[in-house]
Amino acid sequence: MSIRFRAPLIALLALALPAATNAQVLTDKPVLYGRNWVAITGKPLAATAGARMFMDGGNAVDATCAMLAAAATMWDTLHWGGETQALIHNPETGKVIGINAMGVAPTGATAEFFSDMGLAYPPEYGPLAATTPGTPGGLMVMLAEYGTMSLADVLAPAIEMAAGYPIEAGTVQRINENAHEIIKWPYSKALFLTTGNGRMRGPAVGEIFRQPQLKATLEKLVAAERAALDAGKDRKEAIYAAYDRFYRGDIAEEIVRSTREQGGLFTMRDLDEWQVYIEEPVTTNYRGIDVYKLTTWTQGPVLLQALNILENFDLASMGYNTVRYIHTVYQAMNLAYADRDYYYGDPYFPPEEPIEGLLSKEYARERALQIDPERNNPHIGPGQPPGFEDERPLLEKLLDRIVGDNVQAANSDEAFFRGTTSIQAADKDGWVVSVTPSGGWVPAVIAGDTGVGLSQRMQSFVLDPDENPFNVLEPGKRPRVTLTPGMALRDGQPFLSFAVQGGDAQDQMLLQLILNIVEFGMTVQQAAEADNFLSYQMHQSFGLHQKEPGRLGVIESVDKYTRGTLREMGYWVEVGVWGDFENTSGPINAIYFDQENGVMQGGSSTHGDDYGIAW
Repeated sequence: MSIRFRAPLIALLALALPAATNAQVLTDKPVLYGRNWVAITGKPLAATAGARMFMDGGNAVDATCAMLAAAATMWDTLHWGGETQALIHNPETGKVIGINAMGVAPTGATAEFFSDMGLAYPPEYGPLAATTPGTPGGLMVMLAEYGTMSLADVLAPAIEMAAGYPIEAGTVQRINENAHEIIKWPYSKALFLTTGNGRMRGPAVGEIFRQPQLKATLEKLVAAERAALDAGKDRKEAIYAAYDRFYRGDIAEEIVRSTREQGGLFTMRDLDEWQVYIEEPVTTNYRGIDVYKLTTWTQGPVLLQALNILENFDLASMGYNTVRYIHTVYQAMNLAYADRDYYYGDPYFPPEEPIEGLLSKEYARERALQIDPERNNPHIGPGQPPGFEDERPLLEKLLDRIVGDNVQAANSDEAFFRGTTSIQAADKDGWVVSVTPSGGWVPAVIAGDTGVGLSQRMQSFVLDPDENPFNVLEPGKRPRVTLTPGMALRDGQPFLSFAVQGGDAQDQMLLQLILNIVEFGMTVQQAAEADNFLSYQMHQSFGLHQKEPGRLGVIESVDKYTRGTLREMGYWVEVGVWGDFENTSGPINAIYFDQENGVMQGGSSTHGDDYGIAW
């Protein structure tokens, strides 16, 4: 049967409008305009913390660190024992740099250790799910190297919040839903749950939620900085004195003691030897725009691979969210994610990832030719990028598994969208920061009297090298994570800074954000609110790493004809709610740079608590 593609009338009319007219289309939120600075993040209180730094004379890095500290003091998507990854545009060099503050597997965390426990993957929760804390180190390194303010300045809002802030509904809901896990860990139970009417319950919405242990820990960092300054150290040295107290001093000792008390594996050596890497991101050019992502210890290169594949198609002529457009983008994403599932891992550990080949235009053209224009391919597997020819036996073994009956039901949509938040900041001097911090979300294990909630990222490792030889669990190694800030330059100047919450869906959403702007002329706010679609065909990075080939999530604005045609093409089409997000992709935050007028334009989707302030 041949299939004819017909673009929905609404989509065609929208594309027929000139860009100037399209810019007038109403959005639920207005574009956030700023000449001097913009601060956007997943929590209104955290956005206010960033604004405070800007108003006190700080730059975008200072504001980012304050927003990160405030967001990490809240619980539903991250806490202080989690991980942080960032891209920073440095106007002094004109370069984009990466911040790798992902924690590592501790001593004793081996594939054999968990296999002997009868597990297919490391656990989702508990002390054995924890990688070493990364967020404190990432914050302090960013601040020391690229900020202007003191640690005391940027931690002040977070310390005030730790003393007590009105807890919001999302966090309360997560506490109550996960009380059966929280109750297992004594320090978590003591913080989150109280006894009332014969049962354990969490705090009420709007109740002042106090974290005295965390407040004391943050004050210890400030005290270490102050003591160093009093001893004649400069600003940077003083911040690194606080860093040393966290990773080598009394804070580290309590983290190790309490984690091991609760069944974890941390040692002092694990924290002492962990470090933040300032690294060069990977990049590709899409229709004249240089797009940057962190390398293979994240899923970020997926977006670059998909852009390279899609550059071989005339997407604008297909029409926004038409059959042809959805099918083509879906297939490109699946090809890129299949490579992610097999080739991505910690680049600081062997074997070496073939990232140059994966990002080559030649390889993208080869992958584009594999797209069947009339059918979904549920058996898409990894390709063979240039430079990987010698590893064919491993690849063939994996392909045998993929082509077989390897369709698995997902654990839950919630696992697919596993929480994080995003932070975007920019200033008039050209400092731009994009961050996706995460880890330590409820029901996190709290590390004793530190008040620090530990990460759960160990679960993103694999134990079987046939599944992915680059991401096999080893002590000291970083798992391949979903966290993926983005940045783009045009003609060497900032064009777009962007990130999103949403686990394995992140680079799907961000890919569509870029296409909405570049191919369809949307404003940044239109693009952030746009109706995206979602593939579940890749392996999840959480839980049991399930996959659902052909599952396609769309929203109700995708008309019945389009949905029906997609079903005929082999898709399992679902309409409506995905995970925690109704009718669209998830909380996207972005800043677009209008170079002609010297104006920063902030965009933030309407599907979360995300909030921005600009001046």
